[in-house]
Amino acid sequence: MKFIVDGMLGKLTRWLRMLGYNVKYSNKLDDAQLIAIAKREKRILLTRDLELYQQATAKGVQAFYVDGKTEAEKLAQLANKFGISLDINMAASRCPKCNTQVKPTSKENVKDKVEETTYAYYNEFWQCPKCGQIYWQGAHWTRIRKTLETAKELAKTKKY
Repeated sequence: MKFIVDGMLGKLTRWLRMLGYNVKYSNKLDDAQLIAIAKREKRILLTRDLELYQQATAKGVQAFYVDGKTEAEKLAQLANKFGISLDINMAASRCPKCNTQVKPTSKENVKDKVEETTYAYYNEFWQCPKCGQIYWQGAHWTRIRKTLETAKELAKTKKY
C-alpha cells in the first residue's frame, strides 16, 4: 500500500513510514500535482483538505479525508479504513525523513555517529542507506508504543 500525503500531515507521514509504508510527502506540491502523482503512481491520497479530497475522488483517485485530531486518532482511522498494521516491524520500517527502508547496522558502525551514552546503553541500531540517519529504540519508544496502543484501542472502539 502506497500513500501520498498533503502538506498538513507531515507527522502522519513519519508514523506511516515507521510502520513500513511507502509514503510520498512534500509541502511544496499543489493540489493538481498531488492528484497527478496519486493517479500516476497508484497511491492513496491522504488529506485534511476537504476540497482536495473532493477534487481527487471526482478524478477517480483513491483518497481519504483524515479528520482525526491526534496522531493516534489519525492512525486508528487509517487502520479501520485500509487495514494498516499498527505494529512497527524494523525489518520493514522506513526512514521517517526520506522514505528509504532502514537497514540493521552493527554497533561498531555507529560508534562515532551517536552520543557516548547512547552507544553505551543500546546494542541494536538501524541506518538509512540513503540519508545516513541512525535509529535505535531509545527512551522515545515509550511514547511511540503508547501512541500505537492508543490507536489500536481507538480502532477497536470507534468506527471512523
